[in-house]
Amino acid sequence: MRVKELTKTVRKGEELHVQSLKKFLLQCNLINDEKSELIIRQFYNGYSNLTYLLKTEDKEYVLRRPPFAAPKRGHNMGREFKVLYNLHKVFDKAPAPYAYSEDVDILGAPFYLMKKVDGIILTANEARDRAVTPNEFKTIADTWLDAYVELHDVDYKAAGLESLGNPDGYVERQVRNWGKQYLAAATEEVPSANKVMSWMEKYQPENYHYSLIHNDYKYDNVVFVDDQWKKIAAILDWEMCTLGDPLMDLGTSLGYWTTASDADFLKQGLPSPTTMAGNPTRTEIVQQYALKSGREINNLTFYFAYGLFKIAVIAQQIYYRFKHGHTTDPRFANLNTVSALCCDTAWNAIQNDSID
Repeated sequence: MRVKELTKTVRKGEELHVQSLKKFLLQCNLINDEKSELIIRQFYNGYSNLTYLLKTEDKEYVLRRPPFAAPKRGHNMGREFKVLYNLHKVFDKAPAPYAYSEDVDILGAPFYLMKKVDGIILTANEARDRAVTPNEFKTIADTWLDAYVELHDVDYKAAGLESLGNPDGYVERQVRNWGKQYLAAATEEVPSANKVMSWMEKYQPENYHYSLIHNDYKYDNVVFVDDQWKKIAAILDWEMCTLGDPLMDLGTSLGYWTTASDADFLKQGLPSPTTMAGNPTRTEIVQQYALKSGREINNLTFYFAYGLFKIAVIAQQIYYRFKHGHTTDPRFANLNTVSALCCDTAWNAIQNDSID
């Protein structure tokens, strides 16, 4: 099995203080000698929290910290560490965390270390490089959905996560808060954004179930064990995990699930291996999820529009940081366009009452 290394040289301005980090590793018994060589690489696939690969003394660790100059909301390292610390004991797809620190004198922000999980992360480029076949994608989608249902069925009380969030009023809070965040990060007028916000405020479901939800579940946030695609070794990026409506979770996944029949501008803005032959349509994903989970799914257009709007807000927030010089990552330069496209697509779905 060929596994591509998804790291590169650390971006300028996002370096870690090596000596301070070595001292911390020694204090946590993660290295034996402070003089040992420490190689630091940066994972380049994510858009939110910064993720690094540490190599030292024949060991490998993954380090997560907030973006530089990022708002505290949505980048709570202590909360993310707590989720993994509790969850990995009852859910084998949550990577084991090793250590957490809120001492900003070490790296300038709170951070934590977790286990590096080997396997395949299926980005769009990875899928093309591997020439993944339609039959393989049928297996991939099925395995991906099985893990999704398993996650939503986790006994969060047994994991000690019953205080992770307040599921009562969850949908209303999400609609309100994402709207506020969009307005705070807006850099230009996008008419469809205001229309989507108004529509969701009016037509949000009032009755729903709740469970543990991931809030960013997509192909490139899972690690497949191997190229047989029948088992997922880990689910990554738990920063938005909470207790809430699992269909809100599904809506976000549908927002990322671009298909071959989507407009080119959407596929370019949200590049995903889901556009390749053999993947289910969004409607088929919903049907299979309903069958596997036993959940009845109503208000589907709302959940899809919500998912797209949430992605729009995240993209706009990242672009806001780029525009104001808080990051130099060139991938962020056109995220305002991606944000507007997501809002336009959400409004189109609402007008047509269709997710495909």
